Amino acid sequence: MIKRNKASISKCILHKVGNKFNSTKNAFSEQPIDFEEISYDLMLPYLLRPFTSLAESYRFNHHSNVDLNEINSYASQLLQDDTNFVDISKHIVTHLFEQSNSSQIKTGDVIVCMFHDIQYEDYQTDAIGIFKIENKSHFFQTYLEKGSYDIVAQKGIATKKVDKGVLILNAADAEGKIVLSVDNNNYDAQYWIKSFLNIKYPDDSNQHTKNYIEMCRDFSKEIMQPQFGGQQQSNFLAKTVDFFKENEIVNVETFKEEVFDEEDTIQLFEDYKKVYESDHNIVLRNQFDVSEVVLKKQKQKIKTEIKLDTNIQIKLDVDAPDASAEYLERGYDEEKKMHFYKVFFNEEA
Repeated sequence: MIKRNKASISKCILHKVGNKFNSTKNAFSEQPIDFEEISYDLMLPYLLRPFTSLAESYRFNHHSNVDLNEINSYASQLLQDDTNFVDISKHIVTHLFEQSNSSQIKTGDVIVCMFHDIQYEDYQTDAIGIFKIENKSHFFQTYLEKGSYDIVAQKGIATKKVDKGVLILNAADAEGKIVLSVDNNNYDAQYWIKSFLNIKYPDDSNQHTKNYIEMCRDFSKEIMQPQFGGQQQSNFLAKTVDFFKENEIVNVETFKEEVFDEEDTIQLFEDYKKVYESDHNIVLRNQFDVSEVVLKKQKQKIKTEIKLDTNIQIKLDVDAPDASAEYLERGYDEEKKMHFYKVFFNEEA
């Protein structure tokens, strides 16, 4: 995540990107935007706000040499010397245009900016920003004509959120430049992240924590729930979150010992983990540091609900891993020929 308290824009330009699939063409500006004060004061936070709450970063990727990654190359040129800012910004839009390989890829406005004094971690740095605005909002404009006020409907860019954006920092680690990306119109997961930017997650605690919790969530959905029921599924998820909360370092062997009660379930988990790694082309580490920021974000995605076919749902607290086993009892009613849950409590909250 970044802080934008002292950030500024030195150069900014707007182009139009088309879609080669439906024969709409690009339209280029020849000069950077000359902001009025009120426009500048709205534009700066509008562009940078999405990046102030991001927990995860990316690094550029390429099958042979990362220096050949197009956006990495263009960003490096601009961060070194912005003399050719306009021409390079056109190349960026052309590269984006070349990724429009289906009719669902939207046309839109593309903004390219040079930022200064963005705070990342404990230092300030420059950055290149690329933003695509795909959706316009209707608004009413009032005007005075012949002594009376009238209203006309117009369409423009809403200042609430960016549709797609990337911030390429003039900062790097052993894996390359630090890249932050947002995509609020995620109709094609490959288009922005893979095709246009060609970026990947770095090999760090953020990624390890994310990978492992996502694997556990999928295991609970595909194995635990069908074979053991919603109560065991929710109990597993609650224990998983609790283990990550209580341990700064995750050791997979310790995790299995504390989360699973039965050896057969451990074997199911190990078998699923191997298939998951192969299907997702990742390696799940046997030991890694826990990222608290990612844990908090992933926890919000975990749903510990038991949905019944009688239009009743039982919601369990993911922060109380023992509550399900202690206060929820599953059984079978021979008279009604139906399963049931018995819930114990002292009083209604």
